Formats: sequence, C-alpha cells, structure tokens
Amino acid sequence: MNCNRALLQISSIGAGVFMSICLTGTVATAAAKDQDAAATVVADQVRSQGFRCKNPTSAERIEAESAPNQTVYLLKCEGMTYRVLLIPDQAADVAKVD
Repeated sequence: MNCNRALLQISSIGAGVFMSICLTGTVATAAAKDQDAAATVVADQVRSQGFRCKNPTSAERIEAESAPNQTVYLLKCEGMTYRVLLIPDQAADVAKVD
C-alpha cells in the first residue's frame, strides 16, 4: 500500500513539473510573437512616413520614456535603428539613432 502511495506522489510531482515546463514554453512563445507583432506595426508606421526599414528585427518598448498614450520604441531594422514615439491619431515622431 505504501508503495502505491509513493508512486502516486511521484506521478503527481512529475505531472506538476511537466505542466510548469509547458506553461513556461507557452509564455515565452507568446512574448516572442508579441515582440514580432510590435516590430511589424512600428515598422509599418515608420515606412508610411517615408523612412526606410527593411527586415525589422525588433521593437523594444522604452518604459522610462513612455507615458500614457505616448509609447516610445527602439526599432531595429536591417542597417538602421530608430527611436519612435507613437501617439494615437498623430504621425509618429521618428528619429534615427546612431
């Protein structure tokens, strides 16, 4: 009887570890997709204003410079990096970063 109880406890622990691994992978995948989506959206805005952005690789939100309804991103494109301030219903403020 004690053997069955120990086996059940080990199985429960194994299931918990497995679920933790699965959830961690799901969260990491969702974060990567969010970053890809942000890079695409910010790059589209920059391009619509006449700036070049070929193959956007990332759009990192700069929390320290952002405010409500004023989000700042560091957009990295192939061979070019921009600081982009997005404000709803307005053109973005785009500055080339060296």
